[in-house]
Amino acid sequence: MSPFIRIILLTIFLICAGSLIYAVYLQLIDHLLPCPLCVAQRLSYWVIGLTAMIAVAHNPRPLGRRLYSGVMMIVALAGGGVAARHSWLIRYPESFECGISPEEKLLNSLPIARWWPTMFEANGGCSESSWELMSLTLPDWSAILFVLLATLSGYTLLTRQR
Repeated sequence: MSPFIRIILLTIFLICAGSLIYAVYLQLIDHLLPCPLCVAQRLSYWVIGLTAMIAVAHNPRPLGRRLYSGVMMIVALAGGGVAARHSWLIRYPESFECGISPEEKLLNSLPIARWWPTMFEANGGCSESSWELMSLTLPDWSAILFVLLATLSGYTLLTRQR
């Protein structure tokens, strides 16, 4: 694997790690409770970051690199879809309230939610938003990051080794 691809994969990992650290900061310091959609986005960041780190450590041949990149791209697109849905729910809260829903029960019953409840236990409401930066909510920024992650993953998927 070329050094440039390794740098991209490390960048992907750092974006995911930074996003997760900031999410925990907002939860513990600013008391913003994560909803089921937030937890789904956190899981996506977790899977993408872990996959990027495994790819760097494994240093695979082109087929393996494409497999890792494909997984990261699919998960990034799925996370972006969840973030877009979350953004929509914040703007139109009357359309759907996810409160205590089957999604919340499912996410809270996962072993990872019991293993690390601070990170992966859903307690908040999906339509609540008190955090904004430049008129964009947290799910808006998350969607932007997922598009960036999908783009970087797509680049590593489609680039040819020299």
